[in-house]
Amino acid sequence: MKIAVQVYSLRHYINDKDSLFKALEDIKAAGYDGVEFAGYFGAEAAELKAKLDELGLVAVGGHIGIENFESDKLADTIEFQHTLGVKAIGVGGAPHDTVEECVHTGTVLGNAQKYAMDKYGMKVYYHNHTEEFKKFDDGSMPIDIIGDLCSLEIDTYWSFVAGMDNYEFLMAHKDNIVHLHIKDGIDGKPIVIGRGQCDIPTVVKAAKEMGMEWLIIENEDNDNDNAAAVTESLNYLKSLI
Repeated sequence: MKIAVQVYSLRHYINDKDSLFKALEDIKAAGYDGVEFAGYFGAEAAELKAKLDELGLVAVGGHIGIENFESDKLADTIEFQHTLGVKAIGVGGAPHDTVEECVHTGTVLGNAQKYAMDKYGMKVYYHNHTEEFKKFDDGSMPIDIIGDLCSLEIDTYWSFVAGMDNYEFLMAHKDNIVHLHIKDGIDGKPIVIGRGQCDIPTVVKAAKEMGMEWLIIENEDNDNDNAAAVTESLNYLKSLI
């Protein structure tokens, strides 16, 4: 398995194209194979791809707003991602408070996935937090309603915080999961990976059995959102795989 990092992990150091490119250099220097974007800061797809190629990094995905998957923006969205070379693109979250919102979110992403798959073999995914595992009155969960309509990227820390058995959940949904987020924390507060309570070794075991190509580290520790933290996180994850 190869390891990427969600660029949001360096969020406090990125505010324009130049600082984004500097962050990519730091990510490569830390030893990562790829990145998942959380914004492009005015960079054009072609110049961003050129920077990735220069550094030897792969764009494995990105989080963009769900409005970018609506029909009036869909073609431009998918062309941008295709230029970057991604095989999957998604949202970091979208409305899911009611069954109707879940169906709408899943339908928008599912329709976008049909278009992207037909054109470029590209999947479209939804990234969870904790609320997607809270059952509605009818017993259904947002993650299942949305996941029936599009692909999923499972944030394994937030699923852990929600009380899910990560191994059981991941194996049950393995055919619909395109990426896994590796994250850590203590009592619901994110911390550098390897310092917290999350069952990361179990997640890695599941990932191996699922045949996952990529694991994506996301560091949400606001006290340690720097190159040293993403390097420490990478070294810990490498020790498990």
